[in-house]
Amino acid sequence: MEKVKMTENLYFSRIIQGFWRLAEWKMSDQELLTFIENCMEMGITTFDHADIYGNYTCEYLFGRALKQKSVLRHQIQLVTKCGIKPISDEYPERYVVHYDTSKNHIIQSVEQSLKNFGTDYIDVVLIHRPDPFMNPEEVAEAFTQLKKEGKVLYFGVSNFLPSQFHMLSSYLDFPLVTNQIEVSVIQLEHFEKGTIDLCQEKRIAPMVWSPLAGGKIFTSETEQAIRLRATLKRVAREIGANSIDQVMYAWLLVHPAKLLPIVGSGKLERVQVAVESVKLQMDRQQWFSILESSKGHPVP
Repeated sequence: MEKVKMTENLYFSRIIQGFWRLAEWKMSDQELLTFIENCMEMGITTFDHADIYGNYTCEYLFGRALKQKSVLRHQIQLVTKCGIKPISDEYPERYVVHYDTSKNHIIQSVEQSLKNFGTDYIDVVLIHRPDPFMNPEEVAEAFTQLKKEGKVLYFGVSNFLPSQFHMLSSYLDFPLVTNQIEVSVIQLEHFEKGTIDLCQEKRIAPMVWSPLAGGKIFTSETEQAIRLRATLKRVAREIGANSIDQVMYAWLLVHPAKLLPIVGSGKLERVQVAVESVKLQMDRQQWFSILESSKGHPVP
């Protein structure tokens, strides 16, 4: 599988495997290790997490499986996120969902992630959501300390709009390496608000969550979904795709911004669908016909 250069010394696999729902998969340690190895055999080496996934359990489950074959650690890239504090039975003092990008919280979250994964470094740490109460000086201090200590190699953000990305970048002495954003044939916000333009300007590849629009395209009966299904089926026939989800992945993959879709399924056959979509070709008119179906009107 193609590797995408994120920095001089960091490469991501073109398809990324995500573990948001890992706790729901109910895998044993051995089953999860086998799943990880099967992903690697398909060329996936980049794995996406967040501290809060699975009510703070998913990193630990992944680390417990990885511990069985620790040699794999240096063959993969671990990405995790921090900054959201949900209401949780684990933290009874919390009464409102809020963000925390303070220096102390970032460092504490990373220290816990290191323990969860059973590793002494994390490849990339992202701020999970833009924080309207952010003190960028504290974020910069936390990032700088963690980088100097070798606990985090690189940093990025998630769900940041261009102004938010520029603001945080201005406080850092090193570049942010990615922005993890929601993009799909239904979710076009980041095309329209300049986020993808900014990633291209900065020469950074965006990670893409919910590349299949959360499955809505398969079941929704909205006019948009009906239009899109018809167009996706037509394009699937034209490019030799086996399913419309392959077309949705291909629509992202052919874009010049080097979008990196994150697969959220724990079923290997669903992961394989994404991996096989890397081989598909789509021309400009096919790409725009899908865009037009999503918008409901031609481009100006």
